[in-house]
Amino acid sequence: RALRDYRYSIYCCHTRVKTLELEIDTRCWYSNSRTLEANLCTLFNHRPAYVSLVCSGPKLKSCMLSSVPVLSWLPRYSLRDNAIGDLISGISVGIMHLPQGMAYALLAAVPPVFGLYSSFYPILIYFIFGSSKHISVGTYAVMSVMIGGVTERLAPDTNFMMYDNATNQSMVNVLARDTERVKVAAAVTFLSGLFQMLLGLVKFGFVVTYLSEPLVRGYTTGAAIHVIVSQLKYTFGISPKRHSGPFALIFTVIEVCYLVPETNIGTLVVSLVSIIGLVLVKELNTYLGKKLPVPIPVELLGIIIATVVSWQVNLEGKYGVEVVGEIPSGLQPPVMPTASLFGQVIGDAFALSVVGYGIAISLGRIFALKYGYKVDSNQELIALGLSNTIGGVFQCFAISCSMSRTMVQESTGGKTQVASALSAMVILVIMLWIGALFEELPKAVLAAIIYVNLQGMMKQFMDIPTLWKSNKVDMLVWVATLILTVLFNPDIVHNCSLTHTHTHTHTHTRVNEIPGVVIFRSSATLYFANAEMYQDALAEKSGIDITKLITQKKKAEAKRLRKEKKEARKAKKDAKKNAQEWVRRRSGTEEIIPVCLYISNEIH
Repeated sequence: RALRDYRYSIYCCHTRVKTLELEIDTRCWYSNSRTLEANLCTLFNHRPAYVSLVCSGPKLKSCMLSSVPVLSWLPRYSLRDNAIGDLISGISVGIMHLPQGMAYALLAAVPPVFGLYSSFYPILIYFIFGSSKHISVGTYAVMSVMIGGVTERLAPDTNFMMYDNATNQSMVNVLARDTERVKVAAAVTFLSGLFQMLLGLVKFGFVVTYLSEPLVRGYTTGAAIHVIVSQLKYTFGISPKRHSGPFALIFTVIEVCYLVPETNIGTLVVSLVSIIGLVLVKELNTYLGKKLPVPIPVELLGIIIATVVSWQVNLEGKYGVEVVGEIPSGLQPPVMPTASLFGQVIGDAFALSVVGYGIAISLGRIFALKYGYKVDSNQELIALGLSNTIGGVFQCFAISCSMSRTMVQESTGGKTQVASALSAMVILVIMLWIGALFEELPKAVLAAIIYVNLQGMMKQFMDIPTLWKSNKVDMLVWVATLILTVLFNPDIVHNCSLTHTHTHTHTHTRVNEIPGVVIFRSSATLYFANAEMYQDALAEKSGIDITKLITQKKKAEAKRLRKEKKEARKAKKDAKKNAQEWVRRRSGTEEIIPVCLYISNEIH
């Protein structure tokens, strides 16, 4: 690793490094090679005067470009190839950020405007430091519900009760409660960002390798159930007590059932109409997906229509429907998080850092494989860490990657993170000039948006029959993770035993290599945790870009399918043309035959 990372004041000859009478074979694999380690120790112990660590100019430039990826790709940004797609994608995703940011702020138990802040500052930071071209970072349901658990635990309603002399009743001081909850959310977000940065600096990005897909999908499905239960109070217009600890979700469901007779009918009607409308338009989007250049912004249309109706009908005054309330215009000044809260949220912050990173890197790798580039797992940790740390200073709550927004960003033509930056500009315009117009928006509509956006997670239940047929162990992992998450809402903690595999490629020095032939052998079993290490090692040993080969293979397959479809259409068209020609000729023959018979009779 030292030979790879630094330039030494030693003489190099092809693949062998010689200093005085010492020889180091650089062809052995550095990851676990004791031979290289022993030779380096010998070199340092016996000839320290001849070795000096010098950071060269090219190395410094490479380090800078890898640490700040925007410096490497933005100067080469092609306006002709990418600008139109990124512009359309950025506006489309920015429109999605508005309702989702406000809705997920309810999950985090903070005022909706802080969801807009969380859809602005972190996105700009990720634009600079992120290595994925396609993912859309911002508010995310699972992260928001985890934040909400912390804020409601440390700032419950019971701590802010006040006596109202006018009504002779106790009521919650909402302003003081929300102020304290924002402080808690900012503190846990800031600390989770520090954890992510620290893990990135110590190259701990490989930990995501040990988060298997069944484990992640089972956890996100269980978290989605927690999200749904947490929004039932906005759907029915009731106020259940908050429960914590094991079986809290079950206790909450029981209490919601007990309070159903107290349902606010106006709130319930708003919820049902919103859910039905959102589902119908989303299904229409799916049905007309290939015909529409941009999906119908159903969520934006929903909150606009709901706000106008609420304002005209006065839903809050006449029917007691709870609305969003005051949305201040402008940006908040930076405020350092309350350090005294760090000790109370350190465990939650670490869980947030791991979960948020796991979701983002998993989705980032999917699109990296699809489009033939690599995502740096350690750089992603640093990018997300900076986004959360700086976001915490600006009173944001923890962010991650959203599947729905990422799919829209990719499907509408987004090719770089310029699309994300443009979506942040859309949010900036909303915060400065438009935000106050949504003060009459019913919270039940935001809850409906959350329900509809969780469709994808709830469809993950279909993993169970699929895994039952393919791998029963994976199915047990999926089900066990789901049950534990639903019942206990545990933080993801993985104690993995790390196994490293290494190979000395030149153990037999007299063996000649056959040009064009490389035999690669791995002594470890290939499974999900070492699949990427295997691919990287194969690429290093063979000099072949595996990702590029896979991309080329997919493109060739797509080209073949397009060619086959084109040939099938052409064959169908030719067959139809031949059939018409045959019919035409036959009809012409039938006309000729009677004429010939008539002439023949006349002659006779």
